[in-house]
Amino acid sequence: MNDTLKHWSLKRDDDGIAWLCFDKADASTNVLSRDVMTELNTVLEQVEKDLPKALVVTSGKKSGFIAGADIKEFTGLEDAEQAYEMVRAGQQVLDRLEGLKCPTIALLNGFALGGGLELALACRYRIINDDPKTVIGLPEVKLGIHPGFGGTVRSVRLAGPLKAMDMMLTGKNIRPKQAKAMGLVDQVVPARHLERAARMLALKPPKPRQLPLQDRLMNVGPARKVLAGVLEKQVAKKARRDHYPAPYAIIDLWQRYGDKPALMMEKEARSIARLFCTDTSRNLVRVFLLQDKLKALGGKQRYEFRHVHVVGAGVMGGDIAAWCALRGLNVTLQDREPKYIAPVVKRAAKLYQKKLRDPRLVQAALDRLMPDVEGRGVEQADVVIEAIFEDAEAKQKLFRELEPRMKPDAILATNTSSIRLEDLRDVLAKPERLIGLHFFNPVAMMPLVEVIHTEDTPQAEIDKGVAFTRKIDKLPLPCLSSPGFVVNRVLMPYMMEALLAGEDGVPMPLIDSAAKRFGMPMGPVELADTVGLDVALHVARILGAAYGVPVPDRLVEMVEKKRLGRKTGRGFYEWKDGKPVKPEVKDATPPQDLADRLVLPMVNEAVAVWRDRVVTDLDLLDAGVIFGTGFAPFRGGPIHFARARGVADVVESLQRLQDRYGERFAPDPGWEELPR
Repeated sequence: MNDTLKHWSLKRDDDGIAWLCFDKADASTNVLSRDVMTELNTVLEQVEKDLPKALVVTSGKKSGFIAGADIKEFTGLEDAEQAYEMVRAGQQVLDRLEGLKCPTIALLNGFALGGGLELALACRYRIINDDPKTVIGLPEVKLGIHPGFGGTVRSVRLAGPLKAMDMMLTGKNIRPKQAKAMGLVDQVVPARHLERAARMLALKPPKPRQLPLQDRLMNVGPARKVLAGVLEKQVAKKARRDHYPAPYAIIDLWQRYGDKPALMMEKEARSIARLFCTDTSRNLVRVFLLQDKLKALGGKQRYEFRHVHVVGAGVMGGDIAAWCALRGLNVTLQDREPKYIAPVVKRAAKLYQKKLRDPRLVQAALDRLMPDVEGRGVEQADVVIEAIFEDAEAKQKLFRELEPRMKPDAILATNTSSIRLEDLRDVLAKPERLIGLHFFNPVAMMPLVEVIHTEDTPQAEIDKGVAFTRKIDKLPLPCLSSPGFVVNRVLMPYMMEALLAGEDGVPMPLIDSAAKRFGMPMGPVELADTVGLDVALHVARILGAAYGVPVPDRLVEMVEKKRLGRKTGRGFYEWKDGKPVKPEVKDATPPQDLADRLVLPMVNEAVAVWRDRVVTDLDLLDAGVIFGTGFAPFRGGPIHFARARGVADVVESLQRLQDRYGERFAPDPGWEELPR
């Protein structure tokens, strides 16, 4: 039988244990595609006819166990019935695995996510390797769906309703020891002991773990109804049902069918089939594939990045340095005195403790982050990043000092957020080597890095910048040098229009509410306070000079009064314990065009960015705005949103806003050239 298999191989050892290895052909990562599941079904048919002592399911990939379903196949689903048939067929394969009359063991040598974890849950036992990179989870909600191969049923049965529902509703990853405590895995062992542990378990299988009585009682009808209500309220604080229906569907499934596993399995397939066909899911799948497209920009070129030198230990420079050390690079951090570097190390320690947990790994990361007041790391660095204050003359003076000491092939990058490369690079002997690596704050949370280049930047320098960005696990967006690049240029009209609406008398909380109803993660007024009103004013003035973005008088006034937002405790809102205190607004109705007034300037500016060829790929432009500004992911990006709404309708709406509020809403000429 093995001669006919493409993705699976089955071998029996002298103890009668069958080892079923999944190694997806022509792929670096295991994913569950239709042909993979069909082949697995064939293998299980053979196993049923000649039962082994035990069946151990393993991965042939060093990268991990199984990353989930093949998401590209989701895009080919035409209707709910087709989706249901695909999902139901997958469920039946895993039911066959679960129904084997011998012990079954999933050997998790790394991540087991989505359908990968669902396959593991269909086995009687699970053993996982103890490694900081190893995680399990059911992240389907991030694609606008929920588990579909029995995960809603089996996760509750193993971990209990509260823990399982929390995992599915948030989509968060679970680490090995936490997974064991939850009851999702049976053993956590070092990677080198995985096979030995599986063999011992196969030869002496223990009685499967029983769910505690308290958890079993939570699955009874009346308790489910009460708990479902609590869960819905928690979800509603973070996601609207009309924007993100999947978490509500998970709760509904469990509430209605939680004590009828077979029926719940069938209803799970029906529910996910409907979700597949929603705009939310189609757009979130699009965003996932856009993320892959950004990752793929790193290509297959191999560059050696071992040492990074960062100049400037402010918030941005310090956090860039800390992130690079976290990702395994040696980092030297330069500033005028040790006292400026000390706070960086303190912040880094907190980050490493949160991300790495193991004290030895935390210490190793801290050891890679080296204070370097004298700047001795420049000569050894593969990447030199300037992250000092936004002053062209100061940056040029620094570049003159750095360039002669650098390795000829090292990257020289600036983290400037607003100054064009052309205004910085003339002092260099090789001006074409300077690129921008524009990170966003907070560095540890924001995935995007704009890789800035000029018309004549050699492709090799751009490629190196993109490759470095992927090396530190960020998403690269190559951009042509221009004021504001992409993210700030698109974001600033949104923020400034919010403040102008406030000057027109619209209460600030209503402005933020309108943006959140559209789907933005944070309202523009709160965002301005969070960024810092001084920073917002600085960027707004630059973009105002370049593109005519109006600078609200109120913003200038606030900065003059040193009311800078969150960092001073007072901006447009009062801030307490890091959160805005928004005044209650009574008997006020927002203008009907408020959402358009806030959002359409962003969409219009995105078209202008494309027309100016700052980014020439419309998909990459959508990706950059989503990952850089948080533009409502379920809408698929500003260009995708405009096309879905209708370009003609967007242009007409801009013209109405122009008539009412002024020339800043004039539709960009790029709309006429935009492919429909």
